[in-house]
Amino acid sequence: MPEVRMSHPLFALEEADLEFVLRFVLASGSLKDVATEYGVSYPTLRARLDRLIAQLQQLSDCRTIDPMAHLLADLLEQGEVTLNAAKTIKDLHQKQILQKKERD
Repeated sequence: MPEVRMSHPLFALEEADLEFVLRFVLASGSLKDVATEYGVSYPTLRARLDRLIAQLQQLSDCRTIDPMAHLLADLLEQGEVTLNAAKTIKDLHQKQILQKKERD
C-alpha cells in the first residue's frame, strides 16, 4: 500500500472497524441489513456507527487536505489521467514535500 495513503483517516481504524465500513458500503448504507448480518439490533449497530463517525470526524479534523491529491482525483474522475499516473504523481509530490520539510 502506498505510504501516502496511510495518512487517510480510514487507515487509522482498527481492522474490525474497517470491516464494518466495508459491510456498510456493500449493503448500500442499510443499517438494517448490516444489523441482520452482524446479528445485533438496529440500536446497537446505530451506536457503533455513531462511535465510528465520531472517531473519523476527530481524525479528519486533524488532517490537512492535500490540494494535489484533490486535483489528481478530479483529473482521474474526468478521465484525463490514469490511476497509475495519478498514483505516481502523488507519490512524487509527497516525497518532494517530505524532502522540503527535512531541509527546513
